Amino acid sequence: MNKYLKESILLACVILPYVYLTFIWNALPEKVPTHFNFNGVADRWSDKTFLLLVPAGLGVFIYLLMLFIPLIDPKKKIRQMGDKYSSFRFMLGFFFAMLSVYLLYVSKEGGMKNPNLLIALIGVFLALLGNYFQTVRPNYFIGIRTPWTLENEQVWKKTHHLGGRLWMVGGILVAALSFIINNNHLMGIVFGTLLFVMVIIPVVFSYTEFKKEKKMLNR
Repeated sequence: MNKYLKESILLACVILPYVYLTFIWNALPEKVPTHFNFNGVADRWSDKTFLLLVPAGLGVFIYLLMLFIPLIDPKKKIRQMGDKYSSFRFMLGFFFAMLSVYLLYVSKEGGMKNPNLLIALIGVFLALLGNYFQTVRPNYFIGIRTPWTLENEQVWKKTHHLGGRLWMVGGILVAALSFIINNNHLMGIVFGTLLFVMVIIPVVFSYTEFKKEKKMLNR
């Protein structure tokens, strides 16, 4: 797939939410819900023109950010990633396109009939990130960037091998539990707990592995 086709697909992901918004615009009331509580009930309302910012704040921002990052990479490691960086851009672009469309749909409907669908979507995204993390090379922008992974390439590889698998399992578990747990408050607690575990374990692991590597070098 050549770079122009890849960029066209990414731009299509950016445009998709605006196409959907154009399609539903006349069906929207002048005031639409823009924030929801744990039960999916709207608790904040805005003028419908506010929805124009949803795709811009998500898809457009991410697209421009991903274009800009390689330009400021001090050691040009992002460019060395080649297709892996393109895959990451695709993953982000598609996810935020779907998220934008979902949020626009929810505003049109006036509430979330099942808030756990959003958590399921996030869970799938986390699992995909976990799969990606296992292949990503050391860099300053993408991955599990702790002081210890950035300092030592072996620590980076080991941490991303563990963390990638952990995020895959955690993401799948989040997605699965979102369809099993009907209590939104309980699901929120479970989601927060799993996310904390997914973050803290790789951080602690990278620190302990760095200490091991350092001890071996000092022998």
